[in-house]
Amino acid sequence: MGLFSKDIRTMDDLFVHTLRDIYYAEHQIAKALPKLADQAVDPALKSAFTSHLAETEGQIARLEKVFELHGVTAKGVTCDAIDGILKEAHSVAGEVADGAVLDAAMLAAAQAVEHYEISRYGTLVAWAQRLGRADSAALLNQTLREEEATDQRLTAIAMGQVNRQAA
Repeated sequence: MGLFSKDIRTMDDLFVHTLRDIYYAEHQIAKALPKLADQAVDPALKSAFTSHLAETEGQIARLEKVFELHGVTAKGVTCDAIDGILKEAHSVAGEVADGAVLDAAMLAAAQAVEHYEISRYGTLVAWAQRLGRADSAALLNQTLREEEATDQRLTAIAMGQVNRQAA
């Protein structure tokens, strides 16, 4: 089902499709985070990737609860956006030999992921509210706040040491 396919006729259909999009994305992110943590040189960055994995697993569980509340099966649909962001990150990382520069590249990729997630969760919160689903909106908003906090943590790591060391 494409984003603007005939299968999406209502706001509710769009909401469920977007839930499935971010569900897929979170699973892809959970697969990528251990690899990023293994490659990271900076201890704070390694720690951020490791702790975000546990948080991501909680976010997946929270999404499953939203699916349940909504009365639909929890399943993903291919998210070309997250696949593209992760493919680009892998491609760039494969070209970087210097550990400090690699950390900066991975950090930038991680922030691109966070910004995508912030966009998706912000949209889902607004749509859940519009659909009268305060229960779902509250759960999705909790994840949105976590993604924003992760983005702030990554910015602090970049500004504090990683970008300086890479330069």
